[in-house]
Amino acid sequence: MNNPLQLAMVNFKKNAYIIVEGKQNADYFFIIKGGKVHIGKEVEVVEEEGGNILNPGDFFGVVSTMSSHSHIETAQALSDVSLISVHRDQYGLLIEKNTPVALKIIQGFSRKMRYLDEALTRLTLKSTGGEDPTHLFRVAEYYARQSQYNQAYYAYYQFLRYCSNDPNEKTAKERMGKIKPYANAVFLDPDNDSFNRTYPKNTMIFSEAQPGQELYIIQKGSVKITKIVNDSEVLLAVLKQGDIFGEMSLLENKPRSASAIAYDDATLLAVNKANFERMVASQPQIITRLTQLLAERIWFIYKQLANTQISDPLGRLYDALLIHLERNRVPIATSEAYTFDFGPKELVNMVGLSADAGNSSIRKLFENKKFKLVDNRIHTSDLEEIDKQAKYFRKMEKIERARKQGSLKNS
Repeated sequence: MNNPLQLAMVNFKKNAYIIVEGKQNADYFFIIKGGKVHIGKEVEVVEEEGGNILNPGDFFGVVSTMSSHSHIETAQALSDVSLISVHRDQYGLLIEKNTPVALKIIQGFSRKMRYLDEALTRLTLKSTGGEDPTHLFRVAEYYARQSQYNQAYYAYYQFLRYCSNDPNEKTAKERMGKIKPYANAVFLDPDNDSFNRTYPKNTMIFSEAQPGQELYIIQKGSVKITKIVNDSEVLLAVLKQGDIFGEMSLLENKPRSASAIAYDDATLLAVNKANFERMVASQPQIITRLTQLLAERIWFIYKQLANTQISDPLGRLYDALLIHLERNRVPIATSEAYTFDFGPKELVNMVGLSADAGNSSIRKLFENKKFKLVDNRIHTSDLEEIDKQAKYFRKMEKIERARKQGSLKNS
């Protein structure tokens, strides 16, 4: 017999705190039935898209609840409010009983992801990259210069597919002819009917600025998500078996905001729009998983945005390392060793430091004898050292922020 969907109604008086940033046990999210709620953060880097005031029909607490992380925001009642309380374990049943609510949450997450990603790109990379299909030519040129011909050939092909009669058309065709003997580009046509696809290591699944109609579920292997900004490849994430990616283009019909490249040999399940809509109705467990992954990414971006507010470059490196540990649920233990899946260059790019500030901070990081390079990846012999240092720099930043606010009030 199916378990019934049990949604509780809860009420809060005006000015009451409903959830508090940083608190653990984010087991419930809320849908507003009546009243108004204010959402705020200790470090408000960018205003929430649509503002920080929520009204009936809006929901909050979903990111932390569905990602099983601590709360990333504080919610306070602006009036007496009545809320529908949904436990994490009830989400699958909610999808079955009320598909439009699930789609509203997923589409809201997708818009939030794109909005926050653009804000983070502006803050850390000092650029918005490019989503116009002509940007495909610049992506191809970058990889051609790096002698990464699989990626270059794929991006040139997509550029010619979507940008015929462009001034760079002749150059792209010439370049493709020269690198073709050295390139292994697969599934060049995104309309391919095969749902199960295997991508050899270092082959491109899709390029930033490419129109997209599919999302992907990793069956085996790993995929890296990257972006070319200011003539440099920036590593945004490494995704593993069970992860879902590419959903923003499918949900919003907008060009890809980043590239996906097989980090190892990868087997993927490709899902188009028609199949996705059938999945929403028939496979709530997959939609639950997608919601969890989107929530995870949004939680991560909020943490990265807060990282941009740490003024000490070394502090930003420690903080970024701790965020990755929190994201991957790595237990913090004394004298416990760990190797990250990225190196110094990727770490510097992640936090948006200049080359000079980045190199100087990396040298300081490795002056700490508990860090070293292993196969060009950052290795620590003591996870607790990262936790200790990151929290120290966060505390110093909080004290400095309070001091500046105090000075402003007194001036």
